[in-house]
Amino acid sequence: MSIIREHTQATLTDIWRTIDIDALTEDSSVNFPVSTLVPPTVREVTEPEARQVATQVRQLLRGGDAEGALRLALENPVYATPTGHELAREVHMQTVVEVLQGIKASEMNGVLKSIYASPGGSECLDVLMKYLYKGMASAGSGSAPKTPTRVTPQPTGIPSQFAPRPGANPESVGAAMSVLLSWHEKVVEVAGLGCIGRVMTDFRRV
Repeated sequence: MSIIREHTQATLTDIWRTIDIDALTEDSSVNFPVSTLVPPTVREVTEPEARQVATQVRQLLRGGDAEGALRLALENPVYATPTGHELAREVHMQTVVEVLQGIKASEMNGVLKSIYASPGGSECLDVLMKYLYKGMASAGSGSAPKTPTRVTPQPTGIPSQFAPRPGANPESVGAAMSVLLSWHEKVVEVAGLGCIGRVMTDFRRV
């Protein structure tokens, strides 16, 4: 009897060692490819490349294709990289600003819905939200991002001061923030609140 008891106790004590815990855990690497944990590679964009996109965007704006211009700008974001070109980011930021200024308030909703319904539209609006938050940070601090060139706004119903210049008065800061908030509201209406969550958790910064 004692031999049976000892054998049973030994078996019960060691049986857990044969269970594959990883196979039973949903978050285990056994149940999903570990490669998905690696963030996507961010391509480094140079200043000439950013200026080339800006030229193409302005051509679309002059041709009356504001939606195409916005789509092109959002499909080619310039992300921050450890050895990236800061000037390229500033150039593209100003390109996005120019496009937003070139779209009338009454056209915002239609343009955003059209982009969102197209392939890759959700990611485009996520990128737009990133630029809106970057603009809000600049307007809220009372200083604008350094821009290498002066951008001439298109004649629209939107105030021209998208982001205030250093030393700008409170009225211009308020006007800039109003424009940003208007676009923010429209993006949330079209893409939903999930857009904000994706932007906040994305390691890529414009």
